[in-house]
Formats: sequence, C-alpha cells, structure tokens
Amino acid sequence: MSAIVLAADDINVAQNIGFGIIAFFMVFAALCVVSTKNVVHAALWLVLVLAGVAAQYVLAAAEFVAVSQVLVYIGAVMVLFLFGIMLTRAQIGRERGLMNKGWGWAVPVALLLLGVLTWAALDFTGKDTLPDKGPTPTTEISDNVLSPYLVPFLAISFILLAAAIGAIVLARKD
Repeated sequence: MSAIVLAADDINVAQNIGFGIIAFFMVFAALCVVSTKNVVHAALWLVLVLAGVAAQYVLAAAEFVAVSQVLVYIGAVMVLFLFGIMLTRAQIGRERGLMNKGWGWAVPVALLLLGVLTWAALDFTGKDTLPDKGPTPTTEISDNVLSPYLVPFLAISFILLAAAIGAIVLARKD
C-alpha cells in the first residue's frame, strides 16, 4: 500500500470546487428570495442563503464565525422576520402588486455591479497569497466559551425556538 499525500495545490482545488458548489446553491436561493411571491417562502430561501454563508465560513476554517452566523442570523434574525410576517397578519400565499414600477432599472444596475465586482476581484487577487498567521484569538475564545457550555446553549436556543413558534401559533388564531 502506498501512502496518499495531498499537495497544497490539491487541497486548494478541492476548496475551490466546494466554494463553487456552495456559491451556486447560494445564488440559486438568493434568486428564489427575490423572485418568489410568497413572503414566508422568501424568508425560508433566505435561511438557505445564510446557511450557505456559514458553510463558506467553515470552508475558510473560520468555525467560530460560522457558528455565530448560524446562531445570530439564522437563529435570531430569521425568527424575527417570521415573527414580523406572522404578527402583522400579512397575506399568506401568493401576493399581488409586489412589483415596483422601477424594476426595469434593476437589471442594468445589477449587471453594472456584477461587472465592477468581477473587475475588482480579478484585479485585486492576482498571484498574491495571504501569509499564514496561525490561529486567531477567536479560536481561543470559542474554545473557552462554547466548549463547556455548548449543549446547554443549544438546548436553550431550541426552547426559545419552540416558544417563538408557539407564540406565532397563538397569535395567528383566526
């Protein structure tokens, strides 16, 4: 048996492929956010976009930021969005009249923004690489704070989620 040795270039290729797959699903979900006529579905597609951002952080070896992304944005902000949708008694299902009269400007502005961002990304990166600075202080913070308290922290978040869903159900009685 021969040992399999991965060169640094092989790892970068795998990371680039992973980035591309995750980015594809994020772009698809983002397009679904802006194209759906159901606000609840738009919020759920946004959850997928935010989960993709967390997956990109994991791919970049920033696990603490990924967990923070999940807890803060998916856990807290999306619950607030859904609270707002449910408690304002917004129409559930297809809504009419959501198209802005100036939607025609969106396509050229989006293409211009895509061009500028592509130019900036290609011009900035070049052949330069960032130096490896070793572990960041966030690694130590996450290990010291989340390691002993991770299970109770997750349990409390699920209890709060259950309470939020219960409040929505009670508020939506028609």
